[in-house]
Amino acid sequence: MTTLVTGATGLVGSNVVRLLRDTGEPVRVLARKTSDPRPLAGLEVEAVTGDVTDVESVRRAMAGVARVVHAAAIVHIGWTGLASQRAVNVEGTRNVAKAARDANAKMVHVSSVDALGVGSPELPADEESPRVGKVPCSYVITKREAEQAFLDEVERGLDGVIVNPGLMFGPWDWKPSSGRMLLEVARRFTPFAPTGGCTMCDVRDVAAGILAALDRGVAGRRYILGGENLTYFDLWKRIADVSGGSAPICQAGPLLRFIGGRGGDLIGKITGREPDVNSAAVGMSNLYHYYSIARAQEELGYVVRPLEESLADGWRWFQAEGYA
Repeated sequence: MTTLVTGATGLVGSNVVRLLRDTGEPVRVLARKTSDPRPLAGLEVEAVTGDVTDVESVRRAMAGVARVVHAAAIVHIGWTGLASQRAVNVEGTRNVAKAARDANAKMVHVSSVDALGVGSPELPADEESPRVGKVPCSYVITKREAEQAFLDEVERGLDGVIVNPGLMFGPWDWKPSSGRMLLEVARRFTPFAPTGGCTMCDVRDVAAGILAALDRGVAGRRYILGGENLTYFDLWKRIADVSGGSAPICQAGPLLRFIGGRGGDLIGKITGREPDVNSAAVGMSNLYHYYSIARAQEELGYVVRPLEESLADGWRWFQAEGYA
């Protein structure tokens, strides 16, 4: 029973591929010609060259597979790039979902908690919470549109499930993606942490949750794959403890947030390349991305390992690969 994985060179996709290979299951990946070869080096997988925006390559990759994990996406929190994110995140998802329906394959669409509503320290959000409170940046818009494109195919008969991971750390983060936060806190003194919080999880647990969703997920249902809810200030202190870096002193005040966000916007306008620190990203970091994982625990058997283990393993992997 072959499983197709898109986005296999990314953090989630790479860990899904490795978990599948650990169980001895055959894996096919759809990868661009320009993709970094390191994430798949030494792994026994069948590779199809192509892109989720290319319908023909998607259909070639889909031929004969029984299951699909769609993890390909552009991730950038900012105001720019809406067209490119729509092309990959929305139309790419539509292409994969249509092909999966035609192939009668079960599919898991890897979305994000950023497509959901905002929780609070007192009341974490769940899969049914109103989708309000998020900054309407390109990533939030396109991840929500991608979910709708996917659900449109479910209504047409696709056996498909959505998973919404939180902020993930762990090994095999070649790009790196969310691991950039770990590296930044470890490498340099960052005295002012964001004011909000997140649900932090291990990418290996998310990968296991995705495979459980393939086995037991109910068509059209969403499952939040999060973990411990904590403030960025507390998270950065724990990263500092694990990595030997300097812990933050306090949370950033309104003036510093304004300067950082607007300064990033100005740099983007001058250079034509929006930096990671911009007013959309700052706005998102002020929110409490707190979520309940009760549904995934009850229906998928989702298990979360201790936060310190995830951070330590991620840090050791970065050290072993020469990032730190």
